[in-house]
Amino acid sequence: MIIAGIGCRRDVSAADVGAVLNHALTVAGLRADDLVRVAIPSVKATEPGIVDAVAARGVPLILIAQADLEAAAPRTLSRSDHSLAAMGVPSVAEAAALAAAGSAARLLMPRVALGGATCALATIAACPA
Repeated sequence: MIIAGIGCRRDVSAADVGAVLNHALTVAGLRADDLVRVAIPSVKATEPGIVDAVAARGVPLILIAQADLEAAAPRTLSRSDHSLAAMGVPSVAEAAALAAAGSAARLLMPRVALGGATCALATIAACPA
């Protein structure tokens, strides 16, 4: 199960969000249909570029509360001074993906950035045999 977390600048375009999602999936060696949901901070819930890009993919958009972003922050791999100043977490995309995927989740790679958006991919860690 692959969950994308998105971070973005205000008024990001749907094209930028779609491009960064495609780029992240490609870098991770995944197909578009591997993506099962997209997570964003709840404060970005009305950002048209995100809403439109996710709707075009036909996957659920999950809104992540600030407290849940902060709880996932210690598990992030990247650090952005802008993200820390704006949202209080080292990587919005990584924290959103991890929060949506749950406590057993792991990032597939550090976030990627294109245009005005960032994307991180998380998956549920496999149980040991």
